[in-house]
Amino acid sequence: MQQASAWEMQGKLAVRTPEDRFSTNLYWLHSPERDELKLTTMLGTTVLSLSSQAGLVTLEVDGNTYQDTDAQRLLTRVSGWSIPIDSLPLWITGQLTADDKLISSDSQQRPIKLINAEQFPPWEVEFNSWQTQSGAEVPRLLELQRDKVRLKLQLNQWQALAPESQVIIKPNSDIENSL
Repeated sequence: MQQASAWEMQGKLAVRTPEDRFSTNLYWLHSPERDELKLTTMLGTTVLSLSSQAGLVTLEVDGNTYQDTDAQRLLTRVSGWSIPIDSLPLWITGQLTADDKLISSDSQQRPIKLINAEQFPPWEVEFNSWQTQSGAEVPRLLELQRDKVRLKLQLNQWQALAPESQVIIKPNSDIENSL
């Protein structure tokens, strides 16, 4: 899993705050060089698009485009939510960040619960189930909670990719089209 620095995934994201509650389809293409994240409705309409490359982050939501050099700061500024976008790529692959404190793990040494103290109050992350995708063990269901914000992330499809210098990623890839 540590060798999978580039991957593509699709799943579902549920968000619950005191003011709001919704769920969307999630598509994420991640590599060390760039990120492409899209949230879509059940009908395939894009609700939010976040891309980062070469130190520039672009967020498109409600017909408006916003830019910044930091994805977490941009999401917080535009949405009001402090979503741990920088930590999610590791958590999606079942790994811990440098700021994570492992609370419990299963018999296969996979994390069950961790606390991320990068922000206060800290994020609590629970790895509720695991699955094998592309020959690797990855989480199937993650629950993140911080203060009154709760996120549920379900990975339906995950695929490791070759380093970007060796792979051509088509804008209309099969995984994205299956959303």
